[in-house]
Amino acid sequence: MPTKAADMLIARRADTRARADFATWKMMAKLNGFSALPPEAQSFLESYRQMLANQTEADASEATIQLMYKRYYAEMGGSGTPPQIPSRASEPPKDHGNVTAFRRPPARPKQAAPDAAAKPRLPVALIFICLAVVYVSIRMLWR
Repeated sequence: MPTKAADMLIARRADTRARADFATWKMMAKLNGFSALPPEAQSFLESYRQMLANQTEADASEATIQLMYKRYYAEMGGSGTPPQIPSRASEPPKDHGNVTAFRRPPARPKQAAPDAAAKPRLPVALIFICLAVVYVSIRMLWR
């Protein structure tokens, strides 16, 4: 039986929600927050712990996520049996080659001692004296 587009959309949402919830709940349980989780989360994590006794961590995680996915699919209004969503964990990440690593720009070399050919700078005191002379001369002209 072909899957409707609406059911496939619900299936993707349910799968995304199941994976996100499982990761969140698992992290909270590791941080000693198991008792603060809702009863639904606690029951899923208990079934996960039971599966860990017989399976590897990856297999137990995927099995728990599939249980959550089926429940979420039914809650979201999916009809019939939930369609199979390909596992994202088994897909290797694609290397697009368009990501550039951040590199610090090269440091500018420090300027050496001033050369004789460089333009000499006027000292601040000389500039102040020139401004004072101009001010006094303007005051004298206005009188």
